[in-house]
Amino acid sequence: MDYKRIKTDTNAVTRDITHFDEQTGNIYESVAILAKRANQIAMDMKEELNQKIEEFGINRDAGGDEQSENKEQIDLVRHYEMLPKPTLMAVQEFMNHEIYFREEEQENQ
Repeated sequence: MDYKRIKTDTNAVTRDITHFDEQTGNIYESVAILAKRANQIAMDMKEELNQKIEEFGINRDAGGDEQSENKEQIDLVRHYEMLPKPTLMAVQEFMNHEIYFREEEQENQ
């Protein structure tokens, strides 16, 4: 996933709650969709970061030596710290109608 393409604020923004139920008709469904999407984004970011860390040959479990860090590793960490939070990305995607979701069919029908 390309997180650089998502244009959103890195800080929390106050939003009008009435806009969140326009797509689903229910604010609670919208919040559940946002939570699931934010978790997906967070997991993708974590996997991507872990892959890049493994390229440096750092063994996180062994408590790698701090003196062996180099400028590239520091830049990598700063890059991920500067990215917007997954929740903010999920809200931006939801407000732009970029999240696909479907309603579960009811068993009673």
